[in-house]
Amino acid sequence: MRTHLTSVAAAAAMAFAATSIHAQELVVKIGHVAPTSGSVAHLGKDLENGAKMAIEELNAKGVSIGGKKAKFVLLTEDDAADPKQGTAVAQKLVDSNVNAVVGHLNSGTTIPASRLYSEAGIPQISPTATNPKYTRQGFKTAFRLVADDAQLGGTLGRYSVDTLKGKKIAVIDDRTAYGQGVADEFEKGVKAAGGMLVGREFTTDKATDFNAILTKIKGNKPDVIFFGGMDAVGGPMIRQMNQLGINAKFVGGDGMCSGELGKLAGGNLADEQVWCAEAGGVEGDAKKAMADFQARYKKKYGEEVKQYAPYAYEAVLIFADAMVKAGSADPAKYLPVLAKTDGYKGVIGNVSFDPKGDIKNGSLTLYSFKGATRYQTSVVR
Repeated sequence: MRTHLTSVAAAAAMAFAATSIHAQELVVKIGHVAPTSGSVAHLGKDLENGAKMAIEELNAKGVSIGGKKAKFVLLTEDDAADPKQGTAVAQKLVDSNVNAVVGHLNSGTTIPASRLYSEAGIPQISPTATNPKYTRQGFKTAFRLVADDAQLGGTLGRYSVDTLKGKKIAVIDDRTAYGQGVADEFEKGVKAAGGMLVGREFTTDKATDFNAILTKIKGNKPDVIFFGGMDAVGGPMIRQMNQLGINAKFVGGDGMCSGELGKLAGGNLADEQVWCAEAGGVEGDAKKAMADFQARYKKKYGEEVKQYAPYAYEAVLIFADAMVKAGSADPAKYLPVLAKTDGYKGVIGNVSFDPKGDIKNGSLTLYSFKGATRYQTSVVR
């Protein structure tokens, strides 16, 4: 009987110890949303991979928050770049009581989802959304890690006139919040630089045939065509533009500025035919940290970074940093600390947020292409 009682006591002690250990573990749920299906799934998966890397590194490091060991868990959702699906998965994450959200990729999904996160008090960092409206809604929970369209589109507009020497400039957009927004800002930049606009045409983010609008544009004899949209549409558009014998420079924003563009254009890119800008970019000492991240990413996933994986990675780590400083993963407690992020040093350089939640002094990286290969020309602020 004594042996039996001893065994029971030992089992109870072990169970109590296990419960105590479990009680000291803090589960932190980070939501991540991007299109992992559809035409831009390659960009969404790139973001997801970056976020996963950060989660794994945090858990390997053994981060403590408020005296408890934190276990970070990534809850991933696919919004298919569709606003309705974006709000549906946002509500799903809210219902799951996530502590933070990284995403979404597209402005058109980020903006409507941001209202749901705001109402629930859940902090959100978008690594990619560039439409200015996102952080101008007055939501204290909305932050972004890249320059917005006002800077990106305006810079490209001036660049098209001043550097590319565009005399006649045509504009096409895909009617999404992102595409239309960056095209509008591009137009403003062209006008500010004294350039001439010779047409504005529209397509959709799912279109594949552009012959009608390109033929119409061809009649105006532009030397620069700007496209506000994603690479999955921009690539085929370039291919059809070349087939029609339109010898204009093709300029686009960050949605089009991926390493996949040459492949999507069928490899038909003439040297320096395409110019684009990516929201973000590093200079000086920060180049080594970015290069190290890119090497780790390639080793882990067997492929190069597509575009914004470092920004999703950074978003997760910035959330964790704010939680550690606040001593809590409770959104209401660490949000004020997150908002005061100032001089956080990571793989994308120094990060500080302004009162709207925008990154201060955001950079842009300008690229061109030789054949199907993208190369960096400069980083501007």
